[in-house]
Order: sequence, then C-alpha cells, then structure tokens
Amino acid sequence: MILTVTPNPSLDRAYEVPPLVRGRVLRAGGERVDPGGKGVGVSRAVAAAGVRTTAVLPLGGAPGILLAELLGAQGVDVTAVSIAGQTRSNIALTEPDGTLTKINSPGPALSPEEAALLLDTVRSAAAEAAWVACCGSLPRGIEPRWYADLAAQAHAAGARVALDAPGTALPGALAALPDLVTPDASGLAAAVGRPLPTLGDAVKAAEELRERGAGAVLASLGADGRLLVSAEGAFYGTAPAPVVRAAVGAGDASLAGFLIEGGTGPGALASALTHGEAAVRLPGSAMPTSADLRPDLVRITDDPPLDLQLADPGMP
Repeated sequence: MILTVTPNPSLDRAYEVPPLVRGRVLRAGGERVDPGGKGVGVSRAVAAAGVRTTAVLPLGGAPGILLAELLGAQGVDVTAVSIAGQTRSNIALTEPDGTLTKINSPGPALSPEEAALLLDTVRSAAAEAAWVACCGSLPRGIEPRWYADLAAQAHAAGARVALDAPGTALPGALAALPDLVTPDASGLAAAVGRPLPTLGDAVKAAEELRERGAGAVLASLGADGRLLVSAEGAFYGTAPAPVVRAAVGAGDASLAGFLIEGGTGPGALASALTHGEAAVRLPGSAMPTSADLRPDLVRITDDPPLDLQLADPGMP
C-alpha cells in the first residue's frame, strides 16, 4: 500500500480556454473539478493503476467534504484530519498551445494541535504502508521542519519515504534521511544554491543531495526529461509527448509510476516517464490508466549526456 500525505490539499478547477487576453470575457471549452494537491494527485494516479492507496488529508468545510467524496469515487481511501479552516480551491487555465496558468489559494492555517494530530495520524497509518509519499506546500501554521518530523515518524513505522517538498522545506528534511526526494529543476538548483546549465551539473547537484541524506534523487527537468541518481548510478530518460493537452498533475503521475514499480532503478524511472507522458495528454488533472500508457515513447540510458544544455537551469 502507498500512503500519501498532503498537508495543503485543494479542489482543483481546470478550464480549457482560448488564448488569454486581459480584461476580456473568455468562454471555456472544457471544465473539470478534481481533488488537488501533490500527494492527492499521487494517490489518484496510484489508484488509477489499480494499486491500493490511502490519502491522509487535513480537511475542512464543504470543499473538504467534496474533496473526500471525489477521492472515494476514484478508489482512494481517505483518512481525514478535521480542521477548523476551509479546504482551499485552485484554478488552472490551459490555452490551445498547452500554456498553463494557475491561480493557487494559500489555504487555511493549521493550529499547533491540528498539525500535531496530522503527524500522529500519519504515524498510525504508516504501519501498513510500503511507501509514504509526503508532498506539496505546507499550510500556514506548520514550520518547514515538519516534513523532517514526518519522515522520521514514517521510518519508525517501517515505511520508506518519498519527499516532494518545496524548496524551503527540502534542505532541512534531508537530515531525516528520506529514501527518495523529487525536486524539479528549480528546487534542485535552490537546494545547492547555484544554477544548473547542463545535465552534468544536475547530476552533481543530485549527488550532493545524496551526500546530505537523500537515498535517491528523482529530478524533473521539464521538457528535457527526468534524472535518477541513486546508489545504483545515474540514469537519464525522456518520453516526448506527441500532444501536450495539460501539464497539471503530470509530476504526481510520474511519482506514482515510480513508486508502483518498486521505487528504485531504471525500470521505475521508465514507469515514471510513461505515466508522466500519459498525464500531459489528458484534460485537466486527469490521471492515466493502463490504456493511456505509451511505454514505446520512453528512452533510458545509464550514460547520461552530461554536456546536454538544459532549457531550465533552475535559477538565474
């Protein structure tokens, strides 16, 4: 079983719109309402693959009730921690060329008691999990070190930990020795404090994170693919999508693909790329099923082209 933890979940409303023009009335050609938040997305993708998953979530108000109902309908078990605040709602606008504009609400603040209860709930639920995926932004009221505390609790319960944390929380969480961290290009560059103009620079940065406590690094390099650096070596892969319809949730689907394939090695990297590529061809934050997967598009090498210039060096 794969357990996910999303400290700041959301209801995600996604619209397909014509090219954006400020001050104009736009008519959407498509609309979706999905459960949102990085960990929630991972659970949705895991469930779509037919694997058991539980999502631990702080939920409040009518949006929280709807979010839990939507997840249940998609085969995700929900363990809710009731909070006084109201679960946030986010908006995503996708233009015909694939350009994505997101409007994210900050979400409710958690009291110290609610934050402690969320941590206790994870500790109890992790006893049945092979992996605990801790994902996304932290709500107001929770300090960055909370992710390190959560990783320690999950390890104590016998589970492996995958951490998809924002830049402010990642450095401190490394001290808790997460089995996997999944930064994007910006997060990887921020963690080492320098831009990463080439794939070789990204490999060195990932190795630094491993030296600081990460068991493995699965880095998203945007259009340039994904990089896995672990005790087994460095692996680089690509899976160009024939059509990009919406990028919302592609990273979550990719992490789900990695974990359901065991969470280690080039086979898991290929699964991550396959699921991520399938997700961008779907509307909104829809998650792929087996019928959507195109493993023939994936290319993996254990000899990364270190001089490859990255489109996104991560920071100025």
